[in-house]
Amino acid sequence: MTAPLSRPYSADIMVIGAGIIGAASAYRLAQRGLRVIVLDRDRPASGSTGRSVAGVRAQFNSVTNILLSRESIAEYAAMPESGYRAEGYLMLIPEAGWPEHQEAVALQQSLGIPSEALTPAEAQQYAAFDTAGLGGCSFCPTDGKVDAHSLNHEYVRLAREAGARVVLDTPVTAIARLGEVWQVQTPAGTFEAPQVLNAAGAWSGEVGRLAGLDIPVQPARRMVFSTGPLTLDRPVPMTFDLTSGVYLRSEGERLIFGRADPGDTGWREGLNWDWLEPTLSLALERWPWLETASLDRNASWWGYYELTPDGFPVVGRMPGVDDWLNACGFSGHGVMQAAATGRVMAQIAVGEAPFIDVSPLGIERFEGAEVRRLDLQL
Repeated sequence: MTAPLSRPYSADIMVIGAGIIGAASAYRLAQRGLRVIVLDRDRPASGSTGRSVAGVRAQFNSVTNILLSRESIAEYAAMPESGYRAEGYLMLIPEAGWPEHQEAVALQQSLGIPSEALTPAEAQQYAAFDTAGLGGCSFCPTDGKVDAHSLNHEYVRLAREAGARVVLDTPVTAIARLGEVWQVQTPAGTFEAPQVLNAAGAWSGEVGRLAGLDIPVQPARRMVFSTGPLTLDRPVPMTFDLTSGVYLRSEGERLIFGRADPGDTGWREGLNWDWLEPTLSLALERWPWLETASLDRNASWWGYYELTPDGFPVVGRMPGVDDWLNACGFSGHGVMQAAATGRVMAQIAVGEAPFIDVSPLGIERFEGAEVRRLDLQL
């Protein structure tokens, strides 16, 4: 725990959350010359970031999400500390969804993404799978994975180097607007700033409630199962079966795999081993060769997604609330979009138009409208 302050510590902006979104934002904010204070209840990469499968992809069906991922992946590719590896993402699309997915591939290509539409037979060059019920596939060679833990810590280092103060193991206990500043109470003392950026990941909804704000982000537990060592002819890229929702990819000499449980929301902890059997049975339908694999319980893990009603983040200023900014609710896409989000939030904080139009991700979209999921979730 940080030593208590004798008086309020003032900054130009407070970032709540030192995960990858908060850290990347703090770095870019400090780069702009702002006095930045970052508060986190734990340590960097201790929440969703460090427990993710660390995939990065630009295969989305909306311009905003494609650009956030495209620009982030480009930044990671230039950072040796990111551990970026362009191993590709392979999408397996059911017949009913294939026409719409072809349109998404065309949109990606128009924005400079080297994705390609494939027949199921052509896609076998990347991974072996059963083709039943599939209309087609897509593959993007610049998608891949990063070392999310190292990347998060690198952004924290860069933020500190740029002048940000990072206060860890310090939970926020109360938030109030006092005149022209936000005042945040913690066990380490009081912090004040005219702007707050809520980047608290799965805890973002709770942070909002401390300030009397309704931010529709809730935690959802996700399981990542690991096989024992396997002897395969080739590594398996991140492969996502949209029919069943099961994904798998190589992780060294093992495979990791999983599937979202839509009912597993709230602050539940630990691996839910009851979810293994239904996930594995679906996986075996698509990848029958997986039957020869053993399970390594010690290499399996769990973590939290930060879910919104439509599965996409809340990014931008809070309407009608003086200088409250949100960058949260990434629903499994935080690692892949953090770099660009940091740049966007810094521009918004200083009053500039962001280099990517994030207006489709504004919280206003949830007001009085039927919520429709915007894209696939992994």
